[in-house]
Amino acid sequence: MSTQKTSQEGRRGHAPDPEDDRKPDGPTDLEKRSWKYVLRKTIREFSADQCTDIAASLTYYAVLALFPALIAIFSLLGVFGQGPAATDAILGIVDEVAPGGTADVVRGPIEQFANSPAAGFALVSGLVVAIWSASGYVTAFSRAMNRIYEIEEGRPFWKLKPAQLLVTIIALVLIVIAAVILVVSGPVADAVGSTLGIGETATMIWSIAKWPVLLVVFALILAILYYATPNAKQPKFRWMSMGAFLALILLAIATAAFGFYVANFSNYDKTYGSLAGVIIFLLWLWIANNAILFGAEFDAELERGRELQAGMPAEDRIQLPPRDTRKSDKAAQKEQEDIAEGRRIRERNSDDGAATGDGADRTRTDRPRSDRRD
Repeated sequence: MSTQKTSQEGRRGHAPDPEDDRKPDGPTDLEKRSWKYVLRKTIREFSADQCTDIAASLTYYAVLALFPALIAIFSLLGVFGQGPAATDAILGIVDEVAPGGTADVVRGPIEQFANSPAAGFALVSGLVVAIWSASGYVTAFSRAMNRIYEIEEGRPFWKLKPAQLLVTIIALVLIVIAAVILVVSGPVADAVGSTLGIGETATMIWSIAKWPVLLVVFALILAILYYATPNAKQPKFRWMSMGAFLALILLAIATAAFGFYVANFSNYDKTYGSLAGVIIFLLWLWIANNAILFGAEFDAELERGRELQAGMPAEDRIQLPPRDTRKSDKAAQKEQEDIAEGRRIRERNSDDGAATGDGADRTRTDRPRSDRRD
C-alpha cells in the first residue's frame, strides 16, 4: 500500500493477534458499509501501490523462473514416466487458455525438457538448481506482498530463503500432481466409458471436469502465495481466499478479452514480426500478474475492513504483527548510524566554515586605517 516505511517496533508492540475474536469471522459478517469501503480502498491502493509496475517486474521474474520451473516439473514427471504424455496435456491446456501464439513460444522448450534422456533421478543436482532459480519469482512476490501489507521485510536471509524455496517446491509439486491427474485420468475415463458403453460421453464429461481440477490447483497455489510470502502474520490459512477467487475471475475475463483482441484487432504480426508470439506471451503474463496482485490487494483490504469493524485503528495501517523484525531492526540501526555520521560531517564543516569566516572578518577589520580603502 501507499504509506511510508512501517515502524516495526510499533507493530510488534501494539498489533493484535491475527485471530482476534473481535474480528468478523467471515465475509458474510461484514456490514454493507464495510464492503463498500473494502472495494473502494482496493481499487485506490492498487493504483497507489503502482501494482501495474510491480506486475511488470513480476513478469520479468516469471520469465526468468519459467524455464527452470519447466525443468523441475518435467524432471519430476520423468520419475513417473509421464514426461511425453504430460507435454501434450500441458500444451493442449495452454492452447485452450492462453492467447494465440503463446503455445508456440513454450512448445519447443517443453518438448525438449520432456524428451531429455537425463530426465528422472539423474537430474537431482539440476533439479536443485532449477528450484533455486524458480524461487526468484516467489522472492519478488514477497517484496510485492510486503508493500501491499505496508510492512518491511524483517526476516533474515537464513529464515526467508528456505521459506521461499518451500513455497516454490509446493507450487511445483501441485503442478506436477495436476499434470499427472490430467494425463492418467484421461485414458482412465476413456477406458471406463468404453466398458460402460458411453465412451464419447465419458470423454466429454472429463474434458469439462478437468477445468475444476486446474482451478482448484491454481487457487491453492495463490492461497499459499498470499499466506506465506508477506512478512505480516496472516489469519488462519484458507485454501481458497476471497482474493484468490477474485483473481481467478479477473484472470479468466482478462484472458478472454485479450484473446479476442489479439484474434480480431491487434497488429502484433506486422509490428513485431517473428517476435509477435513472444510479445503476446509477455503481455499475457503481465495481465495475469495484475490479476494476482489485485486479488492480493483485495485480501489485504478485506483484512483492514474486518479490523475496522472490530474497532481496531486500521484506517492508516493494517494491524497485523510482523513475522520477524531482526533484519529491519538491523537496517534501521545502520540507517541511524549513517544519519549520525552525516550530521557530524555537516556540523564539523559548519564549524570550520564559521571559524574561517570569523578569522577573515577579523583580518579585514584589524588592518591599519592607512591600508583601508576610503
